[in-house]
Amino acid sequence: MRRVMQSRLGGPDVLEVAEVDAPLPGPTEVLVEVKAAGVNPVDWKMRTGGGLGDLPFSVGWDVSGVVAAVGAGVTRFEPGDEVFGMPRFPSEAGAYADYVAAPSRHLALKPSGMSHLQAAGLPLAGLTAWQALVTVAGIAAGQRVLIPAAAGGVGHLAVQIAKAHGAYVIATASAAKHDFVRGLGADEVIDYRSCEVGAEVSDVGVLLATIAGQIPGLAGALVPGGQVVALNGADAEAVQWAAGIGLRADFMLVEPDRSDLEFLASLAEDGRLTVHIDRVFPLDQVVDAHQLGEEGRTTGKIVLTP
Repeated sequence: MRRVMQSRLGGPDVLEVAEVDAPLPGPTEVLVEVKAAGVNPVDWKMRTGGGLGDLPFSVGWDVSGVVAAVGAGVTRFEPGDEVFGMPRFPSEAGAYADYVAAPSRHLALKPSGMSHLQAAGLPLAGLTAWQALVTVAGIAAGQRVLIPAAAGGVGHLAVQIAKAHGAYVIATASAAKHDFVRGLGADEVIDYRSCEVGAEVSDVGVLLATIAGQIPGLAGALVPGGQVVALNGADAEAVQWAAGIGLRADFMLVEPDRSDLEFLASLAEDGRLTVHIDRVFPLDQVVDAHQLGEEGRTTGKIVLTP
């Protein structure tokens, strides 16, 4: 089978499609025939900076596909089931491949009304948004939530998740993407290029810090004791600073969680959550997919297909 591998750290050109043996599902694991694999910023961060152990290794976590085989002790799935998930994160999963072996409880049944392309774009970004807003921040109906980069992978799902919980969503995006973000349900959309967002809004209960370096400039928009959830480890000092001025502040790293996947699937089934796909690339154009993603101008998600 094919799997995208790299034998050195560096730019997109270090990624190569290699022929390898198909994995075998171990106890409590399933073998998934990959129909689509999502591309995320953490993929190129690992590609350039490492963090998955010795080279060679393979990046990629988001997967949607069909169960091809089950390992010993698996009771949740059987061959033929359509599933999606983010297995093993932040350890190596190898989702850029024809097949991937995954712990069964890192997967959930794919929403029946969602394509494999959309389902492959949902797990990492969707779980990040869900765990940040629901688990960490505990958003409530009527609460004002500020979501920067609202047209991005995490951002466009966070807007929908916040609206599904009854929040008042203030989003930032470039002017060209305002109609898209409003269509997701945002109550206000601000062009971050034309004003100081932190001075433009107020009475925010939750700030989802989607991009490193945003917290000091946006903290003034929060109510006393408001919640900051940082998604980038580079914001460690800013999180401490925010806590020092009386805000609740946390850095969060997303985790595989089948229950949270099932909540996301339920929202999708109810028509309250959709995944916007910016571009689809075949597996052998993975270099192009990473180049596009690193430009930081995509709307929604980039997806690979075998």
